[in-house]
Amino acid sequence: MDNQQPSSNPASSDLVIELQNIHKSYGGIDVLKGISLQARRGDVTALIGSSGSGKSTLLRCVNLLEIPQQGDIFFQGEQVRWSKKFGSRKPADKNQIRKMRTNLSMVFQQFNLWAHMSVLQNVIEAPVSVLKRDPAQAEELGRQLLEKVGIGDKCDQYPSQLSGGQQQRAAIARALAMEPAAMLFDEPTSALDPELEAEVVSVIKGLASEGRTMIIVTHDMKMAFDVADHVIFLHKGIIVEQGTPEQVFNNTQSQRLQQFLHATGTFGKAH
Repeated sequence: MDNQQPSSNPASSDLVIELQNIHKSYGGIDVLKGISLQARRGDVTALIGSSGSGKSTLLRCVNLLEIPQQGDIFFQGEQVRWSKKFGSRKPADKNQIRKMRTNLSMVFQQFNLWAHMSVLQNVIEAPVSVLKRDPAQAEELGRQLLEKVGIGDKCDQYPSQLSGGQQQRAAIARALAMEPAAMLFDEPTSALDPELEAEVVSVIKGLASEGRTMIIVTHDMKMAFDVADHVIFLHKGIIVEQGTPEQVFNNTQSQRLQQFLHATGTFGKAH
């Protein structure tokens, strides 16, 4: 058992998320090969790359939906503690992980709304049951958030009655209801047709303009250019190139990123 105590990250106090040398493999196949990244307060980080590059796996490591075999994770300056039993690495402190996940909201590709609950019930369930918020106050906030994402008139409808774009906006409202320190988006628009995708992109741009800390895995290069402060290009489990959107899209250094941007039709013109 590894009984290390949580330590304070010596890096700048404005770091919300930091990953150091993250390795993840499945059945001997290396998916992440020593990834390090930092997400600072108020910054939007976009993870781009082809399918199988490791970007969604990396995002899932941030809130420990996937457990890396090697590397360290810091959240708001606190280091995740690990233990080992029978050679398997696990978080050592369940309370620490519960607290961390409470402050990290994730928006999934497939919405993951509860079908038996109304849209408003979906939004207020976690604040009431997890954060122990007063139900009336949670409902008031829930209605405000649904208005914020443009579906305030859908409070009493069920997910099956909503379009895909409306469901994803409800999922974003649900994530916001937890008042998280950071938000994680895993391909939030890839299941939508272009018109509905534009609705969700508009909401995400609005959140970015508010200075929210976000990490976004996306196939939408224009959104990455318009929204992100920092863009990371992954290929075969490593970071090939990273920088500001201007640097990554318009001053590309690596041949592999040039090939990727050409394939997506955005080389030199993401803006």
